[in-house]
Amino acid sequence: MLFLISLISFLAIHAAPNSFFGAGELNPNMTKEAIEQLKAVYGLDKTLSQQYFDWVINILTLNFGVSFVSGQDVSSEILKRIPVTLVMNFIALISVFVLSLYLGIKAALNYEKKSDYIIRQISLVSFSMPSFYLALIFIILLSVNFDLFPISGLHSIEEKTGLANYIDMAWHLTLPISVMIFVGLGSMIIYIRSLTLEILKSDYYYFALSRGLGQKDLLRFYILPNLLPPIITLLGLSLPGLIGGSVILESIFGIEGMGQLFFMSALSRDYPIIMGTLMITAFLTLLGNMIADVILLRLNPYMKRS
Repeated sequence: MLFLISLISFLAIHAAPNSFFGAGELNPNMTKEAIEQLKAVYGLDKTLSQQYFDWVINILTLNFGVSFVSGQDVSSEILKRIPVTLVMNFIALISVFVLSLYLGIKAALNYEKKSDYIIRQISLVSFSMPSFYLALIFIILLSVNFDLFPISGLHSIEEKTGLANYIDMAWHLTLPISVMIFVGLGSMIIYIRSLTLEILKSDYYYFALSRGLGQKDLLRFYILPNLLPPIITLLGLSLPGLIGGSVILESIFGIEGMGQLFFMSALSRDYPIIMGTLMITAFLTLLGNMIADVILLRLNPYMKRS
């Protein structure tokens, strides 16, 4: 899978119009000989097949090359920025799981009641709300008008150390993580509500209900065990959307994460950075799906027989 992703990504990037040397070609002071020399330095004078082969050989040793723009090692550039992106996505993923599970079950247990209607409206607003638009609303309301949260960045102007530094970072990340959570809730709530309603109509649930079991026992032994496997699968599949969404949000909030790095590299056609971030993102996505499969086997050992 990683091989196919790398091949498709490599071909798609090089098929895009313009190149890193596009601006230099328009510069009258930049000679063709100088441009050809730069292409030779970065290996862009070779055929696409040879470039791809050399790149694959290098990444086997975790060598993603050198950035065209900064001249820094791509691996070190990504390692500096990936922690904040992982933290944002991990917090958002766990929060979406907990909140959507609670709200989805609550809506189903109160079918066609006021709470069900309110939760459905919230999920529809969340499902239809673009992340960049919600981010701008949060910035205008909570940062500009009420001055509750910082507009951008990871740190305040005043230098802080120790615990105060982490509190300051959490304060700066509150708005972008809140946007990621709210945007991710909509489809998950609708899905969990639909699954829970199917469980409530099942024969085994009616049988358990006729035995006089309380709502807590019904939730623990009948609803949750049948809800968790499909939800875990869906969370694993939603990882690319969360990581892709962080590209937009990190750019809007000025957060120096892997998403912002990818966006700026795409604008400048910095091929090594683009391919490096794509491969890291693909690896994390596949790793997330593998972890989801392991959790599913833990929840339902009978899956080993299928």
